[in-house]
Amino acid sequence: VQLQASGGGLVQAGGSLRLSCAVSRSIVSINLMGWFRQAPGKQRELVASITSLNTTDYADSVTGRFTISRDNAKNTVYLQMDELKPEVTAVHYCNANYWHLAYWGRGTQVTVSS
Repeated sequence: VQLQASGGGLVQAGGSLRLSCAVSRSIVSINLMGWFRQAPGKQRELVASITSLNTTDYADSVTGRFTISRDNAKNTVYLQMDELKPEVTAVHYCNANYWHLAYWGRGTQVTVSS
């Protein structure tokens, strides 16, 4: 399973970005997918996750501002990020849990200027 994240960039505080994670195989049977972020000097942390039944979960810091979704027909998972804050600045990684293995994409940089 290969994951390709895209959509990162530089945006001003209050702006929006949409991250995409393209998966090399059908995601219908991938039970859990998520987005993580890692800022310099910090541990990687969960931002949002979505199950194959479209059950979603969010970090408290992004609840109400971020939306995770999946398009099974396009084998893609999205993270819509609104009302961005500077503390979001980090490399964002896509993750898939499939057959008890965790797969990671290379990450995409998100930078929010104040």
